[in-house]
Amino acid sequence: MKKRGNGYRFKIYDGYKADGTQNIVTKTWIPEAGMTPKQIEKECQKQFVIFEEEVKTGSFVSANVKFEVMAEMFLAQAELEGNHKQLTLERLKDCKDRTYKAIGHLRLDRITTAHIRKFINSLAQEGTNKHTGKGLSVKTQKLYKGFISDVYDFAARYYNMYLKDPCKGVHTVKVETKKREIYDLEEMQTLVNLLCEKAPLKYKVFFIIAMFTGFRKGEILGLEWSDIDFENQVISINRTSVYSKEKGIITGTPKTENGYRSLKVNDEVINAIRELKAEQDENIAKLGDAWHKTDRLFTAWNGLPMGPDTPRHWLQKFCKKEGIRYVNVHSFRHFNATALIEFNCNVNQVSASLGHSDPTTTLNIYAHVFAKVQAKASEALSNSISLNVGG
Repeated sequence: MKKRGNGYRFKIYDGYKADGTQNIVTKTWIPEAGMTPKQIEKECQKQFVIFEEEVKTGSFVSANVKFEVMAEMFLAQAELEGNHKQLTLERLKDCKDRTYKAIGHLRLDRITTAHIRKFINSLAQEGTNKHTGKGLSVKTQKLYKGFISDVYDFAARYYNMYLKDPCKGVHTVKVETKKREIYDLEEMQTLVNLLCEKAPLKYKVFFIIAMFTGFRKGEILGLEWSDIDFENQVISINRTSVYSKEKGIITGTPKTENGYRSLKVNDEVINAIRELKAEQDENIAKLGDAWHKTDRLFTAWNGLPMGPDTPRHWLQKFCKKEGIRYVNVHSFRHFNATALIEFNCNVNQVSASLGHSDPTTTLNIYAHVFAKVQAKASEALSNSISLNVGG
């Protein structure tokens, strides 16, 4: 046991390797800030005994372990504990290939901020995103950084490896992103008219709910009849329906804690939902035992949950057939938020309606809309009051 810098270096000789040389196992222990010399001496002895026991039982993992090995241990433990949402875990697994290629072969205690900075910069390079031909978005870059940080946190919590997180101080790189497309008021009115005239009832109701509430696609697909308060005209979000590459369609929790919310809707929306309930009851009576009782509003023909991509595929075909512009399903959420802002709802009201975790998120996404509304208000004020400057 040796004092080394602000910590202590433990070294144990653990038998011999195949070539006859001694197998040396080391570990660094760093006292917590504020500990007295006496407390440090006592805790140091305790940590050394724990270290000896870990080496003896084979449960000790040295800090010279490769990043890929520790990352696989982290992912296995995360899956075992079930503390991550299924889709979150799958996104972390999607980070493996690029991360392992960049730093997987490096020892955990040898990875530096420079390694991570170089890796993040590479993610922002043109062509990295195979779908857009551009670099990965800032949001995706943060996901990769979070994956690496999670591995270091896991190493500290489970194996007492208190190593510096090399991601600290590394900034993401802004990349050019595609301009967000949404329907304007005239386009939306045209689309709604066509939906009411020609669309099957379940798609008409789906997109009417999307437009009037701003709920996420997965939240709408997760709606059950118990979430509809017909008397008070209130829709509540209690779950989501999403697709998992590993498990197929699954029921999950809302994206944030504020995602659990209730929203009052108008007569037109609630009446459309009533029509859907009547139609579904008829289908249940016709199909009998072939109907799967899921209690979902939006289902396949046999009552099983509607697939997450089904609304998108249907809307694409509908727009093409009717000769109108197609904008993705998420654009209905943006349309709703933009309309609320232009109708003078404040940022807290819009944030609560959308289920954002923080009003800052709403402000960041819709800053340009708030600025536009403010500019209109300033212009109206200027037109209302004349100044006789220098008169």
